[in-house]
Amino acid sequence: MDRLVLETLARDVASLTLQHIWIVFVAAASATVLGVSLGIAGTRSPSVRRYSIGFANITQTIPSLAMFGFLIPIPLIGGIGPRVAILSLILYALLPILRNTITGILSVEPAVRESAVAMGMTDRQLLRYVELPLAAPTILAGIRTAIVATIGTATIAAAIGAGGLGVLIFRGLASVDTLQILAGAIPAALLALLADGGMALLERRLRVER
Repeated sequence: MDRLVLETLARDVASLTLQHIWIVFVAAASATVLGVSLGIAGTRSPSVRRYSIGFANITQTIPSLAMFGFLIPIPLIGGIGPRVAILSLILYALLPILRNTITGILSVEPAVRESAVAMGMTDRQLLRYVELPLAAPTILAGIRTAIVATIGTATIAAAIGAGGLGVLIFRGLASVDTLQILAGAIPAALLALLADGGMALLERRLRVER
């Protein structure tokens, strides 16, 4: 194969990988903030818990391309490009983070809570110094699942002009070029493996420190 073609492809892989990382980072960080916040609120209010998990469950049933189609026409948040892709990815990443936050906090032993309250801790102090530290490994497991899933789903964002490694995959499919498909799929898979390994290491460290 022509050297110039390979060099061009290598540059495309590098730039699109950076785009992919940026999209995933923004979506995962936003989903983490939203999911953990809703999860904490859900442990304090059964109605918040019920409605937030119900909403997150519904978003999981909508195919990604359909989600893009629903959001594109919406004023202010819609349109073609990374904005809609990031919003869709936030919605898809929400469920595991939300569910694990609620599960982790509610799994704290009642005796531990009672001891903390007996020591005079307020609800905020109980959350900060007792519940969140004990629930951290479970919450991280949810974030880990969300990040890995987001890396894979983000490849479809190229269909609405959001960039990322999906550009190479779609380009390869259109031209029946296996090399371009692999140039997009392999870095995406490696990113998912690296993210999964890094989060697993952090999760194990937290469990050991407990």
